[in-house]
Amino acid sequence: MRLAVYNSGVLAEARGIAVVLAMVLGACSKAPAPSSAAPHNATSDPWYRTATEELIHLSRGASDAYAQGNSDKASALIEQGEPVASRLLAVPKPTLQAARAASDLDELYGKMLFKNRHYGWARLQFQKNLARWKHWQPQTPDTAARWRAAQTAIDDCDKKLEAPVL
Repeated sequence: MRLAVYNSGVLAEARGIAVVLAMVLGACSKAPAPSSAAPHNATSDPWYRTATEELIHLSRGASDAYAQGNSDKASALIEQGEPVASRLLAVPKPTLQAARAASDLDELYGKMLFKNRHYGWARLQFQKNLARWKHWQPQTPDTAARWRAAQTAIDDCDKKLEAPVL
């Protein structure tokens, strides 16, 4: 009985040594050669251009509907545009045109929420724009103006959130 216990202990120790040895030898192997192919740029794909144009169209339509007092239609267009915007912005380094269209949609939605006194939700929409434009490279007068507009809208939301409820 003692011999079986001793042998199983030795066997377990040998397995442990073999695992450690395999890990050490694996770590000493050469790193794989870097890929010579450049990463794929999705912004040059046809679907990206089509989706950007669709988002611009939806954003303008929503803005026009809201300006005409048709909030229901504007809401429907915003809802339709959100998955398109998400897909466009999910690629590494989205285009400025796609970012502007997504920004316009978020800004309009934030304005609608603000008007309906949903200040916290409106702030969230404006916060997305603030983050988007604060870190956009290269900065342009347009991106800086969009960043300032988002900051102003957030400040307006904060004032309403801090105001005493009557």
